[in-house]
Amino acid sequence: MGTHTDAHIVWDWNGTLFHDVDAVIGATNAAFAELGLAPITLERYRELYCVPVPRFYERLMGRLPSQAEWEVMDAVFHRHYTEHRVRCGLADGVEDLLTGWVAAGRSQSILSMYGHEELVPLVEDFGIFSHFIRVDGRTGPSGGSKAEHMVRHLDALRGTVDPRRTVVIGDAADDALAALHVGAHAVLWTGGSHGRAGLEAAGVPVVDSLSEAVAEAERLAVSG
Repeated sequence: MGTHTDAHIVWDWNGTLFHDVDAVIGATNAAFAELGLAPITLERYRELYCVPVPRFYERLMGRLPSQAEWEVMDAVFHRHYTEHRVRCGLADGVEDLLTGWVAAGRSQSILSMYGHEELVPLVEDFGIFSHFIRVDGRTGPSGGSKAEHMVRHLDALRGTVDPRRTVVIGDAADDALAALHVGAHAVLWTGGSHGRAGLEAAGVPVVDSLSEAVAEAERLAVSG
């Protein structure tokens, strides 16, 4: 794998590299229908979404779902998401950004809360797998925070990647929290699951395009 002494990006997948917001909204509304909840708009989703995901449902329902309700909604969400995701593609300009970052002699990886067994073939199908020195999806139950997964991700890259020169690029406040948890930087972009106001509350740079995110990542990583 070699030793990379320059900047490293840990990319989020869903809502960042993979533009799947339509699939997420469709699957979320299918899950809501199971409990008789009204459909949600993208704007409302971005306003309220948070992790752990049961807290997101609490904001809509006025109470936490029971364990049985959560299990039903989670299963319905993932079933419908799998059906809808086939119509989704990479975010605009992603392939050029990934290629350019590698060409500059820098490294990058993916850490996603999407299931690992589903993530890896999806990244391979888009023909971009070789751009990453590691691709990790979630193992274990869904709905939680990314922080502990980030610890394991960077532990696996120890000696190859310096957390102080690592920047997490994602679309959710939880990405920033995960970065802080391991001593890395974060840049959040507004094209995914959160609106700008919610992202700015995380206290990290917020941008409106992934090209801006990469430029900001370079600046942060160089500053250490």
